[in-house]
Amino acid sequence: RAQLRRCLERLKQQVPVGAGPARPTTLSLLHRARLHIQKLEEQELRAQRAKDQLRHRQRSLQRRLEWLLSPASGERARSDSLDSSQLSEPSE
Repeated sequence: RAQLRRCLERLKQQVPVGAGPARPTTLSLLHRARLHIQKLEEQELRAQRAKDQLRHRQRSLQRRLEWLLSPASGERARSDSLDSSQLSEPSE
């Protein structure tokens, strides 16, 4: 019992205080803890997706940079940039 009480006290310190009864019950504490864990898992999933997208973008940009810096693409890159500038209309 003492071990359980200590664990519940530690959990109270780690879970954000929400709007609930004046005297929180063990059940309400566990419910808040579950919701908090779900929120953290969702944040972690969003962060992982963003990180994966950034890695993909970095690899793509790295390949593009390598292509632009390669000796064989030097002439192509210059002519491509000239051609694309001639296609765009002047801005107002």
